[in-house]
Amino acid sequence: MDKKIAVLATGANGSCISADLTRAGLDVFMIDQWPAHIEAMRANGLTIRMKDEEYNTKVKAYHLTDVCTLNEKFDVVLLTSKAYDSAWLTEFIKPYLADDGMIMAVQNCMTAEMIADKVGPERTMGVVVELASQLFDPGEVHRSTRPEKTWFGVGAFHPAHRHRVEEAQAYLAKAGRCDIVSEDVIAAKWMKLVVNSMTMALKAILGTTNEQVFKLDGVRDIFLRSGEEALTAGQMMGHKIVPIFGLKKEDVENTNQLLEVLLEKITHDVGPTALNTMLQDHMKGRLSEIDMINGVVSAESNKRGRPTPVTDLLIEFTNEIYAGRLKPSTDNFALIKQRLAVH
Repeated sequence: MDKKIAVLATGANGSCISADLTRAGLDVFMIDQWPAHIEAMRANGLTIRMKDEEYNTKVKAYHLTDVCTLNEKFDVVLLTSKAYDSAWLTEFIKPYLADDGMIMAVQNCMTAEMIADKVGPERTMGVVVELASQLFDPGEVHRSTRPEKTWFGVGAFHPAHRHRVEEAQAYLAKAGRCDIVSEDVIAAKWMKLVVNSMTMALKAILGTTNEQVFKLDGVRDIFLRSGEEALTAGQMMGHKIVPIFGLKKEDVENTNQLLEVLLEKITHDVGPTALNTMLQDHMKGRLSEIDMINGVVSAESNKRGRPTPVTDLLIEFTNEIYAGRLKPSTDNFALIKQRLAVH
């Protein structure tokens, strides 16, 4: 695979993937909008810390403003940004994407079809990702999900790129397990959105890790109620139930405990101490992907006449944190339970 690979918006997950691909001998260009992160990696390399391992890798790091100086085009772009930055970053990198290149949206939310509209479906690949990591200090990433526990799913959502699925799989297999989601990758991405909608916002509002959150009486019920709203929204939109996270068809089909299975799997895989990305956003004082995860569930449900009281409340509390009227805290749990009791 003697090709040029750009990892665009190298936050925590993008940095982990970049390190793995670089260590595998691939020609990787890390491109990011955080100047301090780029300068730290240029000076000292990229450090990845895991529970029982730490390593430093020399990487090729570029500011967004450096891209205009490159006189070559990329064969593969791994877009690892926040979902709300996907549209402008796709337009940004489009002139630097080879005519037969490919953008792989390795991120949360339903961005793949939007990217295909901008660069063509033949140059787009759908990806589902399970990888937990944290980036607070420039050039230093804590990876909660080790490579052997990291999971990617790739698949075609348009005939124009069906022949490229195995190529995409080969790249991501350098950073974790990568399965071909042959049935319906868009449905698989919605399944991941269900998991994110079910777990991320509530844990972020409460300021908790997995180890902490399940000590709260009644929290599992709220997780499952939120997940049910997201799952129902997807079914109303026509998304099938498909396996993700390395689960098998029999694990997710013909069961009345699907959400419990997904909740247990994600909790086990990311471990007890991981800080989910929404909580990291609150800690950093920036916007999260709430509007493109829980917000999509609410919008799609409500336009079909189905209320989403738990989802809407999680959005409301998240907006209160944005406004500075609340802080992430387990104190918020009593308020949430009180509000939901009237529904």
